[in-house]
Amino acid sequence: MATRTLSSAADLTAASAGTLAAAIRAKEVSSVEVVNAYLARIEQVNPRLNAVVQLTAEAARREAAAADAALAGRAPRGPLHGVPFTVKDTLETAGVICTGGTTGRAAFVPAADATVVARLRRAGAILLGKTNTPEIAAAFESDNLVYGRTNNPYDLTRTPGGSTGGESAIVAAGGSPLGIGTDAGGSIRVPAHFCGLAGIKPTSGRIPRTGQFPPPLGARAAIAHVSLIARAVDDLALALPLAAGPDFRDFSIVAMPVGAPAEVALRSLKLAFFTDDGVTTPTAETQAAVRNAARALAARGVAVEESRPPGAETTFTIYHDVFRADGGTGARAMLAGLGTTELSPMLQRSLATLGGPAMGSAAEVVAAFTRWDLYRNTMLRFMEGYDALVSPIAPWPALLHGGSFEPAALRGFAYTMMHNLTGYPSVAVRVGTSPEGLPIGIQIAARPWREDVALALARQLESDFGGWRPPAL
Repeated sequence: MATRTLSSAADLTAASAGTLAAAIRAKEVSSVEVVNAYLARIEQVNPRLNAVVQLTAEAARREAAAADAALAGRAPRGPLHGVPFTVKDTLETAGVICTGGTTGRAAFVPAADATVVARLRRAGAILLGKTNTPEIAAAFESDNLVYGRTNNPYDLTRTPGGSTGGESAIVAAGGSPLGIGTDAGGSIRVPAHFCGLAGIKPTSGRIPRTGQFPPPLGARAAIAHVSLIARAVDDLALALPLAAGPDFRDFSIVAMPVGAPAEVALRSLKLAFFTDDGVTTPTAETQAAVRNAARALAARGVAVEESRPPGAETTFTIYHDVFRADGGTGARAMLAGLGTTELSPMLQRSLATLGGPAMGSAAEVVAAFTRWDLYRNTMLRFMEGYDALVSPIAPWPALLHGGSFEPAALRGFAYTMMHNLTGYPSVAVRVGTSPEGLPIGIQIAARPWREDVALALARQLESDFGGWRPPAL
């Protein structure tokens, strides 16, 4: 047996999913020990965070014991054998309440796992529980009438972001090594930035959205992505191939190979970077983080140019127009059909800002979606000259609770909305710290289907700048 390096519960809850998987396979540590360490950490930090809203402790312990027993007689079940994970409460989990943050589903128990949940379980991962989200995932903060508000582990007066806010809070605080979320405008990358984590929004069409609530259907569906969040970039690279590929339930998913980041030659790459989209100017520290990242990659042999995509300044307007086509009437009708009789204040604000006012005619709607197509063509032409694009994730670090609805704040989320409109893969990684001691992340977008490029660059930046750092909880 190899020398044991995970000698304490604190070691376990700071370790990456890949490190835990290797240690379990080598029998340096048992899955039971790992699961118990994470459950104890959740018990310690969750009262202050309100991140985990459904805990599956007993089932997790049983599955961990079974995982350990299985190692005695046969090979591991998969690359995540015995490793715990958590799931955003907009992805369905068999036998575990899935509310989507709305009261009409407060007692709803799905009969089956979402495809991505089932795939990680088949790879040997063990579900610890569900994490908080804004109602129907429609905000950049995480608060709802079912479970209440989630706090940022680096400053409890601030939001961990949304809509994957519960995941980001508990992963950053050491209560889970790996989380599954979604991203329709920045919902994995903004929380990763606010909580100093690594996150990936894959290419549109990469991971099935079967079992996601609300189901992403209709003209806006391409904006929505199932996504991953972790403390280490390598964990994103480990989990992505396990989650990807057609399930013959979501028609939009393409059977494209997933490249290996380790096989990407950084010296062969050319990237552009920009620090200001021409609408919302980031803090000096945020701009410095982007420039520092660009310099660090240049030092590794990457060809780097400062260049902002043409039309970047139109991103928020195009995104807003796509979302306000029906003024939120479809969302309201769906919720009424579920039995939701009262909308959370946060959802009401989202519908009034991002979701409204409604367009006045069908011609106006068609024109909005045409502008989206032209935007995608312009961005594709720009990316013909580059392998990747580095930029801020948001213009500022984690906001105070309630701060995301200020008009300037909403426009600031255009930095992530850009890559939902294009569908390009985008990875978040921490590279700096604000004067208040808050994490600062940057995002690296790549050409369609080249998650390996974005992950390889992010992995290098994580090595250069240190990545995740534990909060002082």
